[in-house]
Amino acid sequence: MTNSLAPPTAQADHWRQTHLGHWMNLALQRFDARVLFLMARNENVPLALSNLAARGSLSASHVHITRHLALEGSRLTDLAERAGMSKQAMGKLVEQCEAWGLVTRLDDPRDARARRIVFTPIGLAWLQAFQQAVAQAEAELRAAVGNEVATVIAIGLEAYSG
Repeated sequence: MTNSLAPPTAQADHWRQTHLGHWMNLALQRFDARVLFLMARNENVPLALSNLAARGSLSASHVHITRHLALEGSRLTDLAERAGMSKQAMGKLVEQCEAWGLVTRLDDPRDARARRIVFTPIGLAWLQAFQQAVAQAEAELRAAVGNEVATVIAIGLEAYSG
């Protein structure tokens, strides 16, 4: 039996690098990289974390915890779900962040069998630096594409993800 499907030509295959999902992914990677770069240079970030960020040891994956951990704390399963990750992958990230002093695990007062992941004081300083870096990265995006285009992008992405 022969395969009747011929391999696509380079021109016919161009769509894989030019669809909206591809551009959104590249934009998110660039945005997160810029945020981590800015955080590595923030004087309020503890030196050890700043050094980890500057050496590339902290990645966009670690931003998932910063972005999705509730201020009152979250269970691992809830945190993983909000970040769109497996419980096992999130567990490894939490272990790293715990070792770096960003988060700790506490007993959940609502369920004696469960534990909550919460920011430590160092983690709260990291969160504040994250907020500042996100604001600066967003301002840079607005300067690069124009305020009107950035507003349309934000409205469109909010509507699409809603």
